Amino acid sequence: MLKQLGRSDALASIVGSVFVLLALALIWGARGSVTRDAYVSELGAEGMATRQVFMSALVSLVIGGVLVAWAGRRVRAEVAVLRWWTPSVSLWIASGLFLVASQVTCTYGCPAPVGAGFTWQDLVHTLAAVLAFAFACLAMLQAAFARHHHLIATLSAICAWSVAGLAGLGGILGIFRVGVDVGSSLEFIAMTIAVCWVVVFGAAVTAERLRAIRRRSLQSA
Repeated sequence: MLKQLGRSDALASIVGSVFVLLALALIWGARGSVTRDAYVSELGAEGMATRQVFMSALVSLVIGGVLVAWAGRRVRAEVAVLRWWTPSVSLWIASGLFLVASQVTCTYGCPAPVGAGFTWQDLVHTLAAVLAFAFACLAMLQAAFARHHHLIATLSAICAWSVAGLAGLGGILGIFRVGVDVGSSLEFIAMTIAVCWVVVFGAAVTAERLRAIRRRSLQSA
């Protein structure tokens, strides 16, 4: 029974990682087709030729994130507060919010939902996207303190701090519309690291499950 569960988790992780990599390829492909500097959300804005690709990419990311989170549901942080729930729960919440962001895209140019340019559509999309990214970062941080999973913890720590720094700076530049070329590039790099972390998390979980299956097979031989 345990061996079957381990194989199911490994399969879910592999399939989920494929969906996540597909999402990343779609997003970068969409960005490559745009001639101006654009933030990630702008690829899905109304009136953009890349809108449908962007929406499909986020849905693919959601499917992949849910599957990888399921496979890694036994991973838990070993410090107070961060262990209140598992990284998988944070990843599931992030996936749900990304699903909202995929269906409620922003208006052309993705203006900040404040002042005279305020629209509920932009507010919903921005709030969902920002919270989704925040929960994804929380999942990374929680995984970074999963001391019983050394490989996952080490890689997650590197990704968490890298994403937080890059996304924070890129977001500030985006809000004030200063250095859009630098800000959009930083955001895309942060997004890429975050998405790749889901794949890395899934790969590490798969490796752990397969090692456990081999160990049980040798013990029962």
